Amino acid sequence: MQLYTLKSQVEKSIDKAKDLKKTIGLVPTMGSLHQGHLSLLKKAVQSCEVVWVTIFVNPTQFNNKQDLNNYPKNIKKDLKMIYEISKNIFVFNPEISEMYENKLKIENFDFQDLDKELEGKYRNNHFSGVGTIVSKLFNLFKPTKAFFGEKDFQQTRIIDRLIKIKNFQTELVICPTVREQNGLALSSRNALLSTENKEKAAVIYKTLIYCKENFEKKSFKNIYNDCKKEINSLNDFELEYLEITDNKTLKKTKKNDVKKSFRVFICVLVNGVRLIDNILVK
Repeated sequence: MQLYTLKSQVEKSIDKAKDLKKTIGLVPTMGSLHQGHLSLLKKAVQSCEVVWVTIFVNPTQFNNKQDLNNYPKNIKKDLKMIYEISKNIFVFNPEISEMYENKLKIENFDFQDLDKELEGKYRNNHFSGVGTIVSKLFNLFKPTKAFFGEKDFQQTRIIDRLIKIKNFQTELVICPTVREQNGLALSSRNALLSTENKEKAAVIYKTLIYCKENFEKKSFKNIYNDCKKEINSLNDFELEYLEITDNKTLKKTKKNDVKKSFRVFICVLVNGVRLIDNILVK
């Protein structure tokens, strides 16, 4: 495993791989790795000749400074976990000044309103920040394939749009959400939960399953009220949003359409920690 901190080092290595016509897999992360990230890495190792993982907490996608400061970091543990998957994975762990050249400038994109839904309503400029950093990484690595998790499904739709906008020659690979035994989607933010709240957070996945099972049986209003009542009855838990949307446009829906597929999205605040999840309902 080789660790790089400078873009110039990455460029030299990428040029070599390109000269040898090797396929390049990229797994962008913000570190504090868990089994969900590792599943992306394993998929990349299986399907690409050269694999890079980036560890970079991107400041431009945080609209809350405290959230940025509290984001968990453990680079030593991250490197150990990566090494255990493969000794041949390359790691890029730059400073903010290296990625942004001392200018935290956010690029604007036409995401066709994908960035206005769900997380976009609660996190101003979040997806502009995501688009900015992913664009920088794609320009640097020129990956054959880029691997992202289904847990952040809205982000995958944004990146799919970004690839079209920028004409990146990169295949987006979406990997299934990895979950705890109680159904809680793995997330770096889970490390901020107490043991008790982590157990109680099983309610999030149960809520998604309830929505899926009742999508064609009950009105969305009744589904929403049932779910909100159960979640908000738990100490430290508050439902921020629960929406059923068109799987492509992410526009809200309140009625079924046999010609379309739908996805349910949820965000729950657990003692101030934002936890998101989603599943396909049909």
